Amino acid sequence: MASLINALAGGALIGIAAAGLILVNGRVAGISGILGGAIKGHPGLWRWTFLAGLLAAGLLGQAFSLQVGSSTGQIPASLPTLLLAGILVGLGTAIGGGCTSGHGVCGIANLSPRSFVATIVFIAVAAVTVFAVRHLGV
Repeated sequence: MASLINALAGGALIGIAAAGLILVNGRVAGISGILGGAIKGHPGLWRWTFLAGLLAAGLLGQAFSLQVGSSTGQIPASLPTLLLAGILVGLGTAIGGGCTSGHGVCGIANLSPRSFVATIVFIAVAAVTVFAVRHLGV
């Protein structure tokens, strides 16, 4: 039951953050676009503030879960595998014109047909990847 409550609270916070960003800045909360813009030096301190907030939330979540005695989990992959995964995700966001936060959260909320298709593709690729890793030993 606690994991359901955590998932609902997390989803609500993501929705509130996405709505807040579009209401305050008129910007879609697409993390890949925000990160890309920050790296490219596009104007606006808001990009770095938003990214710092993501990191701070993760650190606070980890600290809180350690306090109450729950596990934060382990990543069962080597550093080279994680680097390759990061490169593939970055390539996918470039090809797809955005990421799951931009398309899956904001795009679907705006009833964007392009975002519906992109999100279906994200989910399908994730399902195939999980199947391949767990059942085919890839």
